[in-house]
Amino acid sequence: MVNAAERRLFWGTATAVVVSDFVTKLIAESFLARRLPLRVIGDVVQFRLVYNEGAAFGLHVGDNSRWIFMALAVIALFVLASLVRGTRPGDRFRLIALALVCGGAVGNLIDRIRSAQGVVDFVDVGIGAWRWPTFTSPIPPSRSGDRTRTLAVAGRPRAATSEGARAAELEHHFRCRCSH
Repeated sequence: MVNAAERRLFWGTATAVVVSDFVTKLIAESFLARRLPLRVIGDVVQFRLVYNEGAAFGLHVGDNSRWIFMALAVIALFVLASLVRGTRPGDRFRLIALALVCGGAVGNLIDRIRSAQGVVDFVDVGIGAWRWPTFTSPIPPSRSGDRTRTLAVAGRPRAATSEGARAAELEHHFRCRCSH
């Protein structure tokens, strides 16, 4: 894996995401439970309390959704742990992306454990009747965008040899010089 400083970066980032996720959801539950949607930017961005028993976009698999998605979250955390262990020293971007995803997965797992109602979501974005599914995002990269980045980073080809690394460096240098 990585050195001690990078482990602290990973765990610090993941912990910050879990804590901010938990705190913002508690605030949302207490503040929004008895209110109509709170308009933040007109009709475009609103805070609206929603409980999602399913997965992203309300994907639901029946009466056992809570348990199925809990198990999938645990499996995902094991997969993410293997990606963290496989991270090269110095690849901080990948570590941060993985920490954001891990923090979000742990936050949703906590929601499923503490309530049968499901994951707390409260950010509602859209125009009029055209709305994006309500989501939670105390730290914007901790949700959908980071999953894409993490998949891209996880699948990024690595130079297998020092010659491969040097070739990649020269290619990057050549592209940069040609773009001027």
